[in-house]
Amino acid sequence: MTLHANDLVDTELHRAVSQVGLDVEYTRSRGNTMWARGKDGGEIPVTDFISGYGSLILGHNNPEVVARAKELLDRDTPVHAQVSLRPEAASVAAALNRIVHREFDTTEPHHAVFANSGAEAVEVAVKHAEMDRRLRLAELTGAVEEHIAEARSAVARGTAVLAPALLAALGLPATTAPETALDALEARIHAFQDSHPDSAPRLLSLVGGFHGKLMGSIQLTHNPQFRTPFTELAAQPRFVPVNRPDALRAVFEAERTPLLDVTVKDGVVDVVERDAPVFCALLVEPVQGEGGIVPVSAEFAKELQALCAEFDCPIVIDEVQTGAGRSGAFFASSLLPLRGDYYTLAKSLGGGLAKTSVTLIREARYRPQFELVHSSTFAKDAFSSGIALKVLELLEADGGAAYGVAAERGARLVAELEAVRAEYDDIIADVRGLGLLVGVEFADRSAVGSPMVRQTQPAGLFGFLVSGFLLHEHRIRVMPTGSAPNTLRLEPSIALTDDEIARLADGLREVCAVLRADDDARLTAFVGARAF
Repeated sequence: MTLHANDLVDTELHRAVSQVGLDVEYTRSRGNTMWARGKDGGEIPVTDFISGYGSLILGHNNPEVVARAKELLDRDTPVHAQVSLRPEAASVAAALNRIVHREFDTTEPHHAVFANSGAEAVEVAVKHAEMDRRLRLAELTGAVEEHIAEARSAVARGTAVLAPALLAALGLPATTAPETALDALEARIHAFQDSHPDSAPRLLSLVGGFHGKLMGSIQLTHNPQFRTPFTELAAQPRFVPVNRPDALRAVFEAERTPLLDVTVKDGVVDVVERDAPVFCALLVEPVQGEGGIVPVSAEFAKELQALCAEFDCPIVIDEVQTGAGRSGAFFASSLLPLRGDYYTLAKSLGGGLAKTSVTLIREARYRPQFELVHSSTFAKDAFSSGIALKVLELLEADGGAAYGVAAERGARLVAELEAVRAEYDDIIADVRGLGLLVGVEFADRSAVGSPMVRQTQPAGLFGFLVSGFLLHEHRIRVMPTGSAPNTLRLEPSIALTDDEIARLADGLREVCAVLRADDDARLTAFVGARAF
């Protein structure tokens, strides 16, 4: 059998997207425009609202970012200089700290661990959180043993006695010799600890959340289609409904694990219960991207912050898609506000050219030992760090003017889309998002729509069909979200123009009219009459 070159890369995906006209070759790109190779060999401009799934806050091949890349390459910038000083990475860390301090009104240092992708940044955060949890557990169990020894010493010196209620709880008479009572107490404590296993980390993630597809990060991604084939490979999280603080508290209460400790106070030896550090981390996206562009509410963020503090559960804020200015601030979580113990960044941090990511870890949680057990060949190289520095420079210029542009352009985009929804509220169920991360949710018409709609919506293909229509009929590039296939995800750059917004709105108006008329012939006409 002769295989085409495309059959050697994403074979099944290629076949699937070809059915809805998304098998297009793009030859070049700039700003919000990509040029597709036409059937006649020419180039056809397409307005890109996908933008590398949020990787292009500054647009395709931003001239200043490209110039910086050329400069770095022209001066033979070392990429591989492991186990040496990496001043460019240090500068990125310093710049990110300045932003964290400004947006979260803090002076606490945040240590930076670099990687190559968002999924890796998430795995760095969870790995570090688990190391921290195990060290805290060892510190607590060690402290219990020290407290037992201190109690023995105090009793031996005659400066403390066992509480009468404690003797009764141990089933011992008041005349029991102190050493005998202490032996019984120690045995009871060890038996209690042994009967409450606490070695397995409790991981919490939100329903609809997406945190990557690597072996560890896929466990934290809610979509069963992505996760189920690999659930035996790693610890399983508890998934909590988004914007439901009652459900979050219920999970914390169900998973908390007590340990017994000894106290000596006012000359009395007694026992208290303490919570073992069993919670490794809770992961949250300020706006769920793959989950259908679902923003976390300010109320939920406030309760989440309080509950995680109460149960000593570190918060990992996944800003891979929402960070780097897309929300109208550098960190979308700062707008809630929600303070994290860990922040993950990637995508737009690389300016659309470099593959880089970083995990920021607050000083209060940081464990220096982590540096000796985690590494990455390409992490914090001078090239990608140099690109990231340029991105940060552009975003922070003129007092962070880019963030205001993202907020304004996003508001204009939402206003135009809301106007379309008002005209076709039977077709478009909702428009939602934050800044330049916007979702357009189509109503479920699988029971009332045309034969094509009734077939594609239950199969999760409807959003791809609409994307094919908009691409070929209106030269608009969009894509549905992976876990909510009826929702189109829009993530353009801050260079988005009024004309580009208007053309998207026009395209959506036509597709809505076609869907309202149940006109399958018009909806699929592009399949047999493609220009590219």
